[in-house]
Formats: sequence, structure tokens, C-alpha cells
Amino acid sequence: MDLFRAIYTSRPFGFDQSILSGILMHARRANERDGITGALICRADIFLQWLEGPEEQVRDALARIERDDRHIEMKIHVAELVPEREFGEWAMLHDPAVTWFWSQRDIDDGALERATPEEITAFFMRLKREKQSA
Repeated sequence: MDLFRAIYTSRPFGFDQSILSGILMHARRANERDGITGALICRADIFLQWLEGPEEQVRDALARIERDDRHIEMKIHVAELVPEREFGEWAMLHDPAVTWFWSQRDIDDGALERATPEEITAFFMRLKREKQSA
């Protein structure tokens, strides 16, 4: 079965720890129900999320996220069919303390607009390697 992968960025609106906890709890429950796996890199200034699973369910999840008023400036960077999952072990792997990718200043200076799909994919592959070796 072909799988669909989507990677998007958005900027949080009204970000705090309780909002993040609610997003993660809801995402994990919905993703388990819908056969979606993935990873979320987030800080107070950015959400960067990788979703993978059946195409219809991933597209539905993206539509829900786009309607969610906790996300602004949503941009899809990658949307493609893939042969296998990269994050199959996680309903939603969460990394709250990423210090090795864009700074707040980088984001303010347009890093999201300049980012290539390859650059964004590489962030997640690094996260995967680090989690597997931990």
C-alpha cells in the first residue's frame, strides 16, 4: 500500500504549555484512529510537523489543522506518495527542545519562505536518528 507524506509549518497562535499538551493529546488520539504516524517539532514560534499514512486521512488531518485557530500561516512544504513510513513507531513523536534548527531570528527573517523540501525533510531525519540512538 502506498503511503502519503506531508510536512507543513505553521506559527502558533496563543502558544503555551497547556495548549501544546492539548494539541499533542488530540493529535495522538486522532492519528492512532486514522493510521497516521509522524513527528512534531515545536517551539513558541513554530510548528513543524511530519505526517504519514493513508492519503485521505493525512489530507483530512491537514484540513483540520488548517481550520484550527491555534495555527497561523500554515504552509505545506512536502506532499508526496512514499513507499514506507519513517516514523512508524510514533503516533506523534514530539521534540520540544530543538536547538539545532532555525532560530527565532531566522524565522523572523523568512527562513520558512526560503526553506526547501529537502532541508525540512533533513530536520526530521536528524530527529529520527537522534531519537533512535538515545
